[in-house]
Amino acid sequence: MQTYFLGPFLALFPKRWRESLPESFSVQWKRATVLSGLAESVCALIGLVYWYSYSMVTWVEHALSGKAPNGANEQEIGFAAVVIFALHPLTWLIAYFGVEGVVRLLGAAISENILGVLPLYLLERAVVKITGRGAGVANPAARENHFAVAGGAIREKILIARLPKVPDELLVTRNATDEMLEIRACRPKEDWVPPRVVRYRDSYYRLEGSSKGTKSRPFGYVLRRLPAGVPGRTVLLYQPELEPVLAKP
Repeated sequence: MQTYFLGPFLALFPKRWRESLPESFSVQWKRATVLSGLAESVCALIGLVYWYSYSMVTWVEHALSGKAPNGANEQEIGFAAVVIFALHPLTWLIAYFGVEGVVRLLGAAISENILGVLPLYLLERAVVKITGRGAGVANPAARENHFAVAGGAIREKILIARLPKVPDELLVTRNATDEMLEIRACRPKEDWVPPRVVRYRDSYYRLEGSSKGTKSRPFGYVLRRLPAGVPGRTVLLYQPELEPVLAKP
């Protein structure tokens, strides 16, 4: 329930703020961000329609009250009102939030990139800059670039559409202390973000990071087996639709 009630609101926050939430918040960020982006774009569209209606009526009445240049007819007054509306900063601001909502929706739905809204992201960066908290942790090169993410999401969607659906490939490696499991898949896995815990059959693994997959299975995940189970609501359950195939080390 948190995903659908609190999730769309919390998805507006930048990544650092979301990661600081208590563990009791069990939110599926992909779904929450899709709903959040949809709500943002719909609200922006409604706001743009209302602003257009209000501005046209106000400016046309203002012109017809005798404050327009002498000799201006109704068509010229209407055209001038449209130009003023198109150039007005509020129009651009509302339009930005509409585009941002679509970008956030596509980023979450297609490539699972969870993006907050830009104003809160800039506020978070300003707080870090002023207070110095988190300095050295954030990488400027890794800042959220909404439009770049959208382009990457579309390219990934095209890549997935071209790939046949094949079983996951599992590669198990062992050393003196650890057992590692590498999963190569033809589709990205929802919410598989380090250091989430994944359960596969009767074993538990900690997601360590990503790996380079193969041509038919470009999405790779590296997991470390845990010595004991850690059941809980936040554990990801790995239940592939097709029986995985084993790869040789």
